[in-house]
Formats: sequence, structure tokens, C-alpha cells
Amino acid sequence: MVMSFGPFQTIRQAHAEAHITLLTTAPFVELCERSGWFDDVWIDTRPHYSDPAAWWRLRRRLKGGDFDMVYDLQTSDRSSLYFHLMRPRPPAWSGISRGCAFRHTNPQRNALHTLDRQADQLAVAGIAAVPPPDLSWMVGDIDRFALPPRFALLVPGATTHRGVKRWAPERYGALAQRLAERGAVPVLIGTAAEREALRTISAACPAAIDLGGKTELFDLAALARSAAVAVGNDTGPVHIAALSGCPTLMLLSDATHPSITQPRWDHVTALTRADLADLGVDEVATALSLR
Repeated sequence: MVMSFGPFQTIRQAHAEAHITLLTTAPFVELCERSGWFDDVWIDTRPHYSDPAAWWRLRRRLKGGDFDMVYDLQTSDRSSLYFHLMRPRPPAWSGISRGCAFRHTNPQRNALHTLDRQADQLAVAGIAAVPPPDLSWMVGDIDRFALPPRFALLVPGATTHRGVKRWAPERYGALAQRLAERGAVPVLIGTAAEREALRTISAACPAAIDLGGKTELFDLAALARSAAVAVGNDTGPVHIAALSGCPTLMLLSDATHPSITQPRWDHVTALTRADLADLGVDEVATALSLR
């Protein structure tokens, strides 16, 4: 979702007078409604393949939208199926579905960095460039946290079913202590899934401030704009920190294909290992650039 912000903004600019609808899942509705890029946000119910009645309802809703153009940025098997669901007269479609009007057929598409793949796909549909998004709309009230003037964001989480994407919380704890010694108070963010990891880090570094479960999506960009540095795994909040201009250090394993997902800006550094267990605290601490 975060890596699609650039295309979202560009599509909005390319179709300034259009009524644009986003189809997404429930967790992203509020975020996308407040972005200003969409006029409507629909929840994709993602019907199970064994539920024909739900598929019929989805088809009726999609057809009822009377869309002139569809940009499929997911380009998954499911989203490609939605093109065929709208037959016999589907709208003009940018994606990979066989028979669509603006089919992305680059044979290297799956090896391209996500940003390059998206830009290449949109170029086929006549959109020539995809600049980085402006996240100035992503504003949260972080005064309620009463944070110190100089702090560092630590993001120890990642998707719950991909443990290989996570650097060990014990190592984050050791890194937090070093940050504190360098005058940057560690601020920990995460969800309920990271509760135990955050406790481990706080135990290793009592100076750390644990905001686990207390932040909203809109707080993340505001925190990043004020942070001296952000350090974390390949996860949405770290990508938001990078897009917000915060000096960011991302820790990547081979499981996340760095050549496809690594942020590409001068203020972002990535350390990669086939297995993050082989990445030591010394190396991470040395790579940090505090502002």
C-alpha cells in the first residue's frame, strides 16, 4: 500500500476532474480517505472462491461503478480475475490481465523494483512519470506523547507470518541502549503483535519510550519528521518514515527481495543479510546516521 502512494498521487493528477474510487481492504480505508487522492473508497470483501453468491455481489458492484478506466496496481491473480469478472464489456484496464487494454507485458516485470514496475505499467497507459508522493496530509497529534527533543524511532515489527523479516528484539534492545548513550532517546512503535518484542527492548534499555499500541497511522509520518533517525525491518511504518524524509536504516533479509522493495533515496540506507540473525549490533550501530 505505502509503495503505491506515488502512483495514487500521479493517477489523481492525471485525472484531475475524474471521480476516482479505490478498492482496498478495511485496514486502509481511513488512511486512503484522508489522502485526498480518492473520491470514494470501497472495501474489497475478497470473497472465497467457494462462495458464488459473494462473487456475484462483487461483480454487480464493480459493473455498477460504470468505470471508464481501471488501474490494477495489485496485479495479483485475484485482482486480475476482477477484470474478467467485469466482462463482457470491461472498462479500459491497466494491469496484467489477458485481453486488457493497457496490458503490462514487460517480461522482466517481476524482477523490477516495485517503483520501476509501477512506473513502467503506468507508462503503458500513457502516464509518463511517477514522482515521490507528498505526505504533508499525513498529520497526527504527537504532542500528546510529550517526547524529548531528540529521539530515534525503532520499528521491530513486520508482517506476523514472516518472522524471517524481523531482526531479533534482543539486538534491538542493545541498539536502543547505544542510541540512548548517543543522546537519542529510543521511541518504540508497534502493534499488539509486537508487544513481547517491545517489552524485551524496554527491559534492555529502560530509557526507551514504548508507544506500542498507542500510535495511529497518521502519527507515523509526524513522528518520522521529528525523529533523528528511524531503524526497522521491511514494514509499512519504515517505508512511511523513509517517504517522510527521515534518515532511515532498513534491515532486510533475502526473504523480502531488497532489489524489489528497498527504498531508493539518499537519506535511506539498507543493510541486507540472507538471514537477519547474521546481522550484528555493531554493524547496525555503525551504519546509523543521526541528524
